[in-house]
Amino acid sequence: MIRTDLALEAKALWERSAEKTTKLEGVRAVERGNITWVDILDDRGAKALGKPVGSYLTLELPSYDRDPREPAETLAQELRALMKLEEGQSVMVVGLGNTAVTPDALGPETLRGIFLTRHLIQGLPEQFGSCRSVSAIAPGVLATTGVESLELVRGAVKAVKPHCILCVDALAAGSVERLCNTVQCSDAGIAPGSGVGNCRAAFSKESLGVPVYAIGVPTVVDAGGQKHMILTPRDIDEQIAYLSRVLAGGINLALHPEFSYDDFVQFVPTYR
Repeated sequence: MIRTDLALEAKALWERSAEKTTKLEGVRAVERGNITWVDILDDRGAKALGKPVGSYLTLELPSYDRDPREPAETLAQELRALMKLEEGQSVMVVGLGNTAVTPDALGPETLRGIFLTRHLIQGLPEQFGSCRSVSAIAPGVLATTGVESLELVRGAVKAVKPHCILCVDALAAGSVERLCNTVQCSDAGIAPGSGVGNCRAAFSKESLGVPVYAIGVPTVVDAGGQKHMILTPRDIDEQIAYLSRVLAGGINLALHPEFSYDDFVQFVPTYR
């Protein structure tokens, strides 16, 4: 069985395994250049693809030796269309993953580049009062905290009361061609570790009480066979550094459309 967190791959795998006369019900897909939207419309589609009902956007990225500005701006445009935030709605960004394991560090690394404003709005309302309130938390993993990530985030949500949550996490791909070059965004929440067979408690509107969006990039692939190995690129350190800047840039531009990419170069030290 091929494991994948990508709805696009799940759809392709289903179509390859199904008979030609079988139609995939409850799923709609639209391609536009290097962007694909897969909408899982109902329980039929959810059962077929093994994903919750919702919209899944995939964006193909250029090589990490390129400037992250252009993919960040493209990602921001699509993320705004997915989240449909209203003026004044606050967002909590959750960086899922383990900083001690490089392929799993994408979430926490991305948080280092997020322009956080909740404390600035409270402390300097005249200068930052017009900004969207953005907070962040990196809950770590069960093995290093002894606490489920969902439990820690639930406590933060209770205290901060954001209008919605945006989770950032490393994903698993079913194909090496997708490694580190495909961003997936979704409005259906996320179940950390599901792509590598270590599924933790799901982050969803049902479990947290507010809408949960997710964004991630596949950094590992299941090698298959009897050895149960998970593979990652040999240059994963450089890949994570690039990907975290793309995601942080895209998130910043999506949440703060009044600013430009150059503004964040000044605001956030990790951009320099």
